[in-house]
Amino acid sequence: MDYARFLNFIQEKTGSAAPKEQRTIIRFARPAAYQECLKQLNRMKRSIPQMRQIRSSSLLHAFICPFSLTDLPQSCRKGLIPEPDAQISVHAVPASGMMNTPEIPWGVRHIQAPDVWSSSTGYQVRIAVIDTGADFSHPDLRHSLARGVNLLNPNMLPHDDNGHGTHITGTIAGAGGMQGILGVAPRATIYPVKAFDHNGAAYVSDIILGIDWCVRNQVDIINMSFGMKSKNKSLFNVVNKALQAGVVVVASAGNDNKSRSVDYPARYPQTISVGATDRSRRIARFSNSGPHVDIYAPGEKIYSSWLGGRHKEMNGTSMATSHVSGSIALLLALRPGLAPAEIKLLLRKSARPVLTARKHSRGGLAPVEVNAMRLIKRGAP
Repeated sequence: MDYARFLNFIQEKTGSAAPKEQRTIIRFARPAAYQECLKQLNRMKRSIPQMRQIRSSSLLHAFICPFSLTDLPQSCRKGLIPEPDAQISVHAVPASGMMNTPEIPWGVRHIQAPDVWSSSTGYQVRIAVIDTGADFSHPDLRHSLARGVNLLNPNMLPHDDNGHGTHITGTIAGAGGMQGILGVAPRATIYPVKAFDHNGAAYVSDIILGIDWCVRNQVDIINMSFGMKSKNKSLFNVVNKALQAGVVVVASAGNDNKSRSVDYPARYPQTISVGATDRSRRIARFSNSGPHVDIYAPGEKIYSSWLGGRHKEMNGTSMATSHVSGSIALLLALRPGLAPAEIKLLLRKSARPVLTARKHSRGGLAPVEVNAMRLIKRGAP
């Protein structure tokens, strides 16, 4: 590969007025080629400011470029695997109707998390929430948040300007007590990874860089309450890398009411894919379902933290995913050495049947809903 010509091409493109939505993920077939290019790129960044637009993922051996590479010279293509950078969105919508103000929201109580707190509260389990950030001033989250990272503005804390990430964080690890809500694992530590903008939209490359950060910072669980319709090889590869590093990846199935399809990345077998149930333990009317869903959890009218110290009810498989991530944290606090595959098996073996029609069955297996108390009883040492 002609490193010099490739990097000169990159330099020319970063200096042009290319539309920001034309983004490309460039994977390197050989790790050594990536490392060599990265060294040269880092030297160029010190003297050429526009080259700082090029981001890199050491986990994936990839560059992320804010332009298309359709005109990349043939002499530079050897050993490169370019892929368009797709958009991805969060999996939640506001719920209608009256909001309640419980200290323990119905979903947390429904999966019997409070029955576990005498033996586990998720203490010292590190959970990354790749999302819109978190409200660091929220009373519910004052004792739950670590610094995390802002991928959209690396010089700032991952402050939430949408609300979705704050809602997810509250369900997983809210610790507001009498003045707010309690999440599933109130003593777990949340690392907000801001990859989504104020509209709840991100690019696959932002997710890749987020997962890269999570693996380097040795988190235990990654909560991914978002998805897209099309598969992406780069996203698949980086999720697989996280699994190989021993990180549990929990992903939401999507809200399209499809009975045999789920969104990516939940569709990848390396994740724990989560659908949503309602108060009656039936699959929620909006939830995707079927053979690609590993487990279900409460996702309808879920009351949790919101921006400005407030609370809000939301619907979505996003909300269901946060209940599963919290339940896994309760387990890992007692058994920190469990592998992701073991956790997925324990989740299903300890779950309760979902009350629903046969069409939602999972490859011959009945759909099941997470239960924190039964998970701890089955999985605890």
